[in-house]
Amino acid sequence: MNLVDRFKARHRDLFTYLPASEVLPHDHLVARVVLRFLPAWVTPNQITFLRILLTPAVFALIGFGNYKIGVVMFVLTAATDAIDGSLARTRNKITEFGKLFDPLADKLLIGSMVLVLVFQHFDPLLGIAILGIEIAFILLALLAKYRFKTVRGANRWGKIKMILQVLAVFLTLLALLLEFPLLLTIAAWVFGIAIGFAVLSLFAHGV
Repeated sequence: MNLVDRFKARHRDLFTYLPASEVLPHDHLVARVVLRFLPAWVTPNQITFLRILLTPAVFALIGFGNYKIGVVMFVLTAATDAIDGSLARTRNKITEFGKLFDPLADKLLIGSMVLVLVFQHFDPLLGIAILGIEIAFILLALLAKYRFKTVRGANRWGKIKMILQVLAVFLTLLALLLEFPLLLTIAAWVFGIAIGFAVLSLFAHGV
């Protein structure tokens, strides 16, 4: 038995499909445009793991200033967040593992972009605020998992926060690629609004 099989055996509850969740409006669009092309054997957890694997490549591309390929890779990697969620809800494949690691994959992607972009092109306090809140989310999730034996999925405020963060990173990359400073100003405001929704999400989780 390899390490992955041992982990699954020890944490079998993480990989058990949960009761069907409410399908969101955008899930129908994602299903028509993307999900119908995915084989039946593809699981949401595999898509989540793909996002984790792609994040270092995106980080390296942008870190070395290859913005043309980097922005494309970032958009494709960020898009897997919508794909795995819609796949889980439309095919009834929601698991505790997905609820735990999907937000973590998001935080790894955004956190890496903060390190390589925000601290370089924005006020460092903005980067500290973003990372600080993301760390708070991780600690809250760990507390809920190991103290209360529950895994809390992202709420609506957290989803909006993620969308805004992706938009802000995209605008930043576009500004650097096109040498258009005004987009950096807009991106800074979008990051700030995302922080507001992050705070709302934390309070919604009972902080």
